[in-house]
Amino acid sequence: MMRIMGLQKLTLLDYPDKIACTVFLGGCNFRCPFCHNSSLIGMGDGEGEVSLDELMSFLKKRVGTLDGVAITGGEPLINDDIETLLRSIKELGFSIKLDTNGSFPSRLKYLVENGLVDYVAMDIKNSLPKYALTCGKKVMDLSGITESINYLLKGNVPYEFRTTVVKELHEAADFEQIGKLIAGADAYYLQSFIDSGDILCDGFSAYDTDELRFFRSLLVKYVPNTHLRGV
Repeated sequence: MMRIMGLQKLTLLDYPDKIACTVFLGGCNFRCPFCHNSSLIGMGDGEGEVSLDELMSFLKKRVGTLDGVAITGGEPLINDDIETLLRSIKELGFSIKLDTNGSFPSRLKYLVENGLVDYVAMDIKNSLPKYALTCGKKVMDLSGITESINYLLKGNVPYEFRTTVVKELHEAADFEQIGKLIAGADAYYLQSFIDSGDILCDGFSAYDTDELRFFRSLLVKYVPNTHLRGV
C-alpha cells in the first residue's frame, strides 16, 4: 500500500518553472549506496508520514497558489496505486512532475499517455556496464531502463535526464557512454553528490566543480543542453 512519507509544502527548485510542493513516496526497488533519501527505501519509522486525506486537504487549500506537484521517492512507480493519487491531484488542476529511476517503463507510459504526468525527471545512474553496481545490485536486467530512456527521447512528454555524480562510482569514460545512450536528449543535468546524513553507505565523496565542468564538456557533443545543477 502506498505511503506518503513526507511533504515539502513549497519548492521553487523541484519542478522547473513552477511553484510547487513535493510529495515523498516510500519504497524503492534499488539500493543505491549513495542514496540521500535512504530512510524512504524501507519506509522508515513513519515519522513525518502524511495521510492521503491530509495531503488532499493541503492541496485543496493551495489551488490557485501552487502550480504543480512534484512526486518523488523512493521510487514512486513501485506503487501499484499511484494512478489513484495522480488522478486526485490532476482533478484539482495541478501539473504533475514525476521523478523516476526508469525501471517501470509500462507504468510510466500508461501514466503519461493518460495525461497524469506533465514532466518526467529520470535518473541515469551510470553507464550501462556499471548500472548494477551503482544501484546496489549484483546483476540487473537493464531492458526496462533503456525502454524508458527511448520512450522519453521520442518526446512523448517534457522530460530531463539527470545523474548524481559520485567520485567513487563515476569517471570520464562513463559520461562518454551515457552521452551516447541519451544522445539528442532535451536536457541532462549533472548534480554533485551530497552527504545528506541519510545515505545507505559511507565512503562516498564529490568531485569538485572544475571536474564536473570537464564531464559536462564531454557530454555537450551528445546533449548540447547539459548543465550542472546545485554547484
